[in-house]
Amino acid sequence: MAELIKIYEENPNPKEIEKIVKVLKKGGLIIYPTDTVYGLGCDINNHTALEKIAQIKGIKLENANLSFICENLSNLSEYAKQIDNNTFKILKRNLPGPYTFILHGSNNLPSVFKKKKTVGIRVPNNSICQAIVSKLGNPIVSTSIKDEDEVVEYTTDPELIAEKWDKLVDIVVDGGFGDNVASTVIDLTEGEPEVIREGKGDLTL
Repeated sequence: MAELIKIYEENPNPKEIEKIVKVLKKGGLIIYPTDTVYGLGCDINNHTALEKIAQIKGIKLENANLSFICENLSNLSEYAKQIDNNTFKILKRNLPGPYTFILHGSNNLPSVFKKKKTVGIRVPNNSICQAIVSKLGNPIVSTSIKDEDEVVEYTTDPELIAEKWDKLVDIVVDGGFGDNVASTVIDLTEGEPEVIREGKGDLTL
């Protein structure tokens, strides 16, 4: 049974954040708000939890395109390499924000992701997920939740999300209604930025 925890973005309750982080560290899965759609996430360092997410998505973990939710730019640079000045300026201008940037992965990636040459990195402009990542001390590996029949309420209303995902996750964080537009995805691996998916946000290059 998933626990539904209400947290206010203006002032995330530290006790509730701590409770969520304890669950993550034990290998639990959470659904939580970002500055775009609600995300399904786990601790980047917990292999069992990563396998659970891959299983839910019906894919092999090594083939999964999962995003890393980071707290800030310095946190991000631990998991991405070859960030030149131009790339750094683009990241700095747009983060935190509703963007997923594809970058070259560094040697700090968990072993299961070592074969992947690139990583998708996010720093959402949402104080709830920033507080969770900050307390956890490392990124959350995340994927956005989608509904097979594209019913808008399922991806935006935390109570309906909790009903649907009740047996699959440990906690659903109710941070209010989510958005129904995913992040804009930008590939920065070839020097020149390439928009892979148009989503939320007004990108500044």
